[in-house]
Amino acid sequence: MDDRSVDQRSATMAAIKSRGTKLEKGFVSELRRCGIRGLEFHPKGVYGNPDIVKRNKKLAIFVDSCFWHGCPHHCRMPNTNKIYWERKIAGNRKRDKWVIKKLSQRGWIVKRVWEHSIKNPTKLRWWVTRITNLEGS
Repeated sequence: MDDRSVDQRSATMAAIKSRGTKLEKGFVSELRRCGIRGLEFHPKGVYGNPDIVKRNKKLAIFVDSCFWHGCPHHCRMPNTNKIYWERKIAGNRKRDKWVIKKLSQRGWIVKRVWEHSIKNPTKLRWWVTRITNLEGS
């Protein structure tokens, strides 16, 4: 049983940002700091609504929160309304796979970056290096 009313829960959920998060902004700042230019933040008209794209390279980057995208290492399901959350996260993961498939079929390079990778300086450098290497290809 949820400890909040339907209206309270709805207000809480509506307050959660899905775009322009601190995490995304930090990642974009690091990419730009390393000289990667031509990035678009939440561009219109790209299938699946990637967080970052570089159109001339057909590169789509998704910054995935460990909770909302079901990180196998860090996602902790709430104890209340567990069935709802398991279905919700499973649906998000299924949609993520579908988006990767569809973008790949359209010739896009798709990268999904976990929240915990951006928060870890070593993993963040690894991701930036990987994306920088795509610049040269």
